Amino acid sequence: STPSYGETSADDYFLLPATIKTLDASIFDWYTWKKTRYVFGKDWNKAYLCVYNANLALELLDKVERNTGNAADWDNVKGSALFYRSFYYLALNVQYGLGFDESSSASDLGIVIRESSDFNQVSVRSSVKTCYQKVVADLEQSLNFLPDNPRHTFRPSKAAAYALLARTGLYLHDYAMALKYADLALKIKSDLMDFNGDTDLNLLTANVPVKRFNKETIFYTEMSTGFDLHAPYSGMADTVLYAAYSINDLRRTAFFRASGKYQIFKGNYTGNANTMFTGLATDEVYLTRAESKAFLGDVSGAMADLNLLIKKRWRSSVAYVPFTAASVAEALNIIRQERRKELTLRGLRFGDIKRYNKETAGIVLSRLNEGQLYRLEPNSSFYALPLPQDLIERSGIEQN
Repeated sequence: STPSYGETSADDYFLLPATIKTLDASIFDWYTWKKTRYVFGKDWNKAYLCVYNANLALELLDKVERNTGNAADWDNVKGSALFYRSFYYLALNVQYGLGFDESSSASDLGIVIRESSDFNQVSVRSSVKTCYQKVVADLEQSLNFLPDNPRHTFRPSKAAAYALLARTGLYLHDYAMALKYADLALKIKSDLMDFNGDTDLNLLTANVPVKRFNKETIFYTEMSTGFDLHAPYSGMADTVLYAAYSINDLRRTAFFRASGKYQIFKGNYTGNANTMFTGLATDEVYLTRAESKAFLGDVSGAMADLNLLIKKRWRSSVAYVPFTAASVAEALNIIRQERRKELTLRGLRFGDIKRYNKETAGIVLSRLNEGQLYRLEPNSSFYALPLPQDLIERSGIEQN
């Protein structure tokens, strides 16, 4: 399972007053972006268990000679371990490190890089930049060993490594890198569901309209159960977000259902109403490629990618009017809005806000409770989420 506290801190949901009244003080502090002391952080612990398993697998594999009889399996284990380690390093670094900034990330605190299964190894936080460099290095190495397509989407593949490198490129503001790897991922897997009647969808199903392991899934993971404030049994869909969907946009039906006068999100790629999908899927890769093309000046190419995706989400009985943009800025604005609408509650929004604000977007998050307004200002120190207090006390590493 992947970290969830970033999604808890983002803006795609809100809590009703009755729900807020049930929160512990520390969880309310988290909801309103106050740094709070908490222990046994599931996000940190579960992710580093995966890192530990990857390191142990690599160490054990070093003791097995690669030969003609075991080459395919040996390569799969090697590539998979490198991929898993980088996948969790990236998720942790996006959540617990500040947004990447070329001028400061060499000194900004990132996460702990561990390349050994020895739990006696002293924990030291690396820089944000070093962490991203490690992610890229592991992923690039994994490409030498992984198959193009996985045996199952639970397992890594070249397509998944390319897609994760594309995601990493966005976080690094390296749009040429993101474009390169999005292209490579889509050359292997480019399927999209047509929301007008795909066999992987049932829009009439009240709670779980999207099938697990659907044709868009490149690599399957689910979000950890952390504070769960954003989960459908507690969080309401942000009203501004929901209002942004056209009446003929089938995502309104596929992704949301009414709960009183508000909406609850249900569009998980997990087949479970309360379990969030946080893996890699082709819709994200198309949006990454579109955003990268736009940033690099290919506005028409960017709009072509975006329209290819959104037309699959549009009611077929109503003529689809393609998106157009007259400038790079307009294209980026449209694509980033559609990215938010398409990738709701996928564990990506918090990192996206961080990178947009590093590009001077000036996004301010706000929550209202009992007449009091709480705000998270652009590039606030809270964008590097607090670490579990028991981790600080046991290891002596520095708190955010």
